[in-house]
Amino acid sequence: MNISKDVISVILGGGAGTRLYPLTKLRAKPAVPLAGRYRLIDVPISTSLNSGIERIFVLTQFNSASLNRHIARAYRFDRFSNGFVTMLAAEQTPASKDWFQGTADAVRRSLDHMEGYKHKQVLILSGDQLYSMDYAKMLAHHQETGADITIGTIPVTAEQAPAFGILKTNEDQIITEFSEKPAADELDGKSSPVSAEMEAEDRVYLASMGIYIFDQGLLRDMLDAYPDDHDFGHGIIPRAIDSHRVASYPFSGYWSDIGTIKSFFEANMMLAKDQPDFDLYDPDRPLYTNARMLPPAKVQSSYVQNSLIAEGSIITNSQITSSVVGIRSYIGENTTIKNAVLMGADHYAWQTDQGLGRREGPSQPGIGEESYIEGAIIDKNVSIGKNCVIKNRDDIEEAEGENYMIRDGIVVIPKNTVIPDGTII
Repeated sequence: MNISKDVISVILGGGAGTRLYPLTKLRAKPAVPLAGRYRLIDVPISTSLNSGIERIFVLTQFNSASLNRHIARAYRFDRFSNGFVTMLAAEQTPASKDWFQGTADAVRRSLDHMEGYKHKQVLILSGDQLYSMDYAKMLAHHQETGADITIGTIPVTAEQAPAFGILKTNEDQIITEFSEKPAADELDGKSSPVSAEMEAEDRVYLASMGIYIFDQGLLRDMLDAYPDDHDFGHGIIPRAIDSHRVASYPFSGYWSDIGTIKSFFEANMMLAKDQPDFDLYDPDRPLYTNARMLPPAKVQSSYVQNSLIAEGSIITNSQITSSVVGIRSYIGENTTIKNAVLMGADHYAWQTDQGLGRREGPSQPGIGEESYIEGAIIDKNVSIGKNCVIKNRDDIEEAEGENYMIRDGIVVIPKNTVIPDGTII
């Protein structure tokens, strides 16, 4: 019996994404590009599909146009499948005229759209995380423990714990306590039984991953019973621990909550490593995305080390080190790219207006010759001129310029920006 067939996935698109700004200036958080060719939303959708869950709802409200386009192009199911990926945006109804007020409120106001599909459990996911999990195993754990609700948890150290909601469990992996971002001096007595491997690494505190399984009827009952609880982590989950059987599903693999510029940058740098913690090359658990039918990348007389080069890119006589180079990137001669994320472009640098449909940004996106880029994120459709230097030379943590920002010490060039020849940042 395939228990995944009794489940629907609900992916939360999140709020305005202010901590990821300016990457979220023109797009929703889940639409932010990842690893040069994917989008963040591809992770939970692909993980659901790889786990046998083919009925997926994506809840969003901010800057959702590019997310809509991506999902419409990438996830098309044939007529012989019952699968779908459907967008549910915030809408005014007789019951509510406001936007989504939080994670629980988003699900509460979308339930009527979901309940037309027969299911026994609802799997609630975040749209801005990077990890690989078999949800079928989590569902089996949910049934084996006799849980009403199961929460995905990851063991963390005492140093990491204050950044998370910490769950305490008993020997049967049933959650007995919840603490929202406890201070370091409040951690005494909040550790949980973990594997010997995790204990050896001092990872004895269970952090909530923001991944939940609810039995279908219970989800409706709790959301209706507490209409003023707008978030799962702050309201619904703590109440449920006191009144229902809530289990922990421990996960020890790679997991990153990509909610800030720093975490986004570090996740991309990890993917470019020689031995990354997340495997993009697993044939049994592929990461799906829009099939663009682009030609292979062309690298001429260049030095490339520990980097990802996406399709459609052209690199000539340049040095690329520990970087991600996105689709249709053009890098001019004698250019150096180090520890940088280039998101690429929506059209080729040499492509004329003739034959193009919708176009954003400058007519010739790419990196001009003799330029130097280090420790930076170059968003899509950016045109950087010749002899430019993009580097945080003074180790500034936060700053804003005319055509750039510095966040967490990382220089960010916003989407569609033009950087003139000879610019030094």
